[in-house]
Amino acid sequence: MDTAISNKGHLSRAFTRLWHKKIAVACLIAILLIYFMGIFAPLIAPYGYNEQDYQSIREAPTMEHIAGTDLKGRDVFSRVLWGIQNTVIITLVTILTGALLIGVSLGLISGYYGGRVDSIIMRIGELFASFPDILLVILLAATLRPRILNVVRWIEDNTLLDGLVKSGVADYLVISLALVSFSWVGMARLVRGQVLSLKSSQYVESAQATGASTSRILFIHLLPNAIGPIVVMVSMGMGTLIGTEIILSWLGLGIQPPRPSLGTMLLEAGSISALRVVPWMLIAPGIVAWSLVLCWNLFGDAMSDVLNPSTR
Repeated sequence: MDTAISNKGHLSRAFTRLWHKKIAVACLIAILLIYFMGIFAPLIAPYGYNEQDYQSIREAPTMEHIAGTDLKGRDVFSRVLWGIQNTVIITLVTILTGALLIGVSLGLISGYYGGRVDSIIMRIGELFASFPDILLVILLAATLRPRILNVVRWIEDNTLLDGLVKSGVADYLVISLALVSFSWVGMARLVRGQVLSLKSSQYVESAQATGASTSRILFIHLLPNAIGPIVVMVSMGMGTLIGTEIILSWLGLGIQPPRPSLGTMLLEAGSISALRVVPWMLIAPGIVAWSLVLCWNLFGDAMSDVLNPSTR
């Protein structure tokens, strides 16, 4: 119990030190601002993501279209906001299900029970980890898309749930499942290592001696003492997830038109002809994508510094 109290004190001191890191705080504010704009895109965006203004095709930034318009007369700023929303949904779902739900749970079980259970979980993790991450994600996204699309269409045809395909649910499922495939492995290994080093601690043995249930030991005594490394891994992994989601969309395996994504917007603006005629199409999505990845990486580095055990 003393260890648990000490760990809580360390976390409190760590977050206090974090506020003194100006770059980390600036990155966190930028992340929150971008996420806020994406989440509330329907309220903030001045135009619909597929709304066309035929009088303003390929128009440079103006007061009416602050980031210009694309080759079809669609407002670039509005499409960037909707693209951010898609990125936010996909990355948060992936982190919550893949890293936190699956990864943490399997890591706790693997480290606590050991033996055959540990071997099975770790071998499965090694099987997924043996593939290059981006190759595995591309392979899964390409093979899952037609199957998931068929399932969603069947649900539309046999229930009262209309418009599922148009809403992008199938795209969210495809990308999230593909990203989850590799996001849980590293987290499971991390939590397993933490549990292996903590399960022989005096407070854990005392809980076992008093007849505490396995779930109580795992989630009340062991998990809180692994929060620090988990926070670091989540914050450092977000940049990778965002970059991978953008690459999938850029390859045509992510969010499908007409719904916008940062990846498809970069693809549309990345051709030589587009760069010559409408270079502003690349500026807004490029800055947002670069800022998100950079800010998450810098914030993750800062979290790693303040939560380093040597600073206790």
